[in-house]
Amino acid sequence: MKRRTAALALLATAAALPGCARYYYGDAAPVRADLVETNAKAIDTLLQRINLDPTRPILVGTLVSIDRLAESSRLGRTLSEQLAGQLVQRGVLVVEPRLRDNLVIEPNQGELLLSRELHEVSQRHDAQAVLIGTYAASLRSVYVSLKLVHPVGNLVMAAADYTLPMDDNVRMLLHARS
Repeated sequence: MKRRTAALALLATAAALPGCARYYYGDAAPVRADLVETNAKAIDTLLQRINLDPTRPILVGTLVSIDRLAESSRLGRTLSEQLAGQLVQRGVLVVEPRLRDNLVIEPNQGELLLSRELHEVSQRHDAQAVLIGTYAASLRSVYVSLKLVHPVGNLVMAAADYTLPMDDNVRMLLHARS
């Protein structure tokens, strides 16, 4: 009887340990980031908050690090590409950034719109808005902030924020420079 009670007590303790570990160390199995699905939801959120003219395009800049606004990463460039693609899939006209000549294209950085050239580029393409964004990495998440900005006056027309879990794929994209 004592062995049976001891065995049950041991099993109960073993069953409780994973719960304690999750409390102190987070979930044992990391959550995977689905960048495409997350970006699709972010675009849906932005488009619900604004009425766009379907005949006028949007410019999409490369998402940049909140700590280094003149720098991006493979993550920032990937997010920008996916966000632009999601806009197009929803019927929004998007100007392809690599075909524009009035923006800064730094090797391994992406297309960074300079504010002094923003007005000129948006006028040339009759852009109604510019999608810009930043990301900030923490231990367990990447926080992404998106804004649709009017090219004249830099007024924010719509905004959306979301988080990505910091999994191995996101970490690799975040720290890769090439």
